[in-house]
Amino acid sequence: MALADEAGLDGLSMRRLATELGVVPMALYKHVANKDELLDGIIDTVVSEIDLGTTPGAGEGDWKPAVRGRILAARQTLLRHPWAAGAIESRRVPTPAVMAYMDSVIGVFRAGGFGVDLVHHVIHALGSRILGFSQELFYDTPTDPDAQEKAAHAMAGTFPWLAEMALRVAHDEKTVVGSGCDDQFEFEFALDLLLDGFERLRQAG
Repeated sequence: MALADEAGLDGLSMRRLATELGVVPMALYKHVANKDELLDGIIDTVVSEIDLGTTPGAGEGDWKPAVRGRILAARQTLLRHPWAAGAIESRRVPTPAVMAYMDSVIGVFRAGGFGVDLVHHVIHALGSRILGFSQELFYDTPTDPDAQEKAAHAMAGTFPWLAEMALRVAHDEKTVVGSGCDDQFEFEFALDLLLDGFERLRQAG
């Protein structure tokens, strides 16, 4: 996990890991069958870091802060390990720790008065957001703010609404979504919209 934090997924190989550990590459295969099994192991290590103890239990009236707290705790964990979202998305089958985490979130919804069918729809609506990250439509490559402003003016004649938005939003160089976006705000904005909608559906039966 430390090597992935330092070098990213592309820099994580069995050979490099063996070098870091001071062993021959074949020695690793006594512990993991292949790189896929290694990835499963480090995903589980990351997901096991999610602090579930900071989130309250849930009943009919307090499921929302419990789910919100759990998802934001997951987001904090994944932000510490930027490679983890891509690794999780690459798995065809969820790892045991991911399944345990999802089971805990489903349990909060069920204890909060959600029926099984509604929870099924809720989990699909949340998608990767349940683990603290979202799949963005586009990821901008960082560019000079002046160049971005010039590009926005240039496209105003063809794409006026896009240009208007690009020129109006504040620039944020640290964003992973795209310049002008506050990642945390955008994540919580969408999460809160979803949670409010889920509550309306729960109340409607």
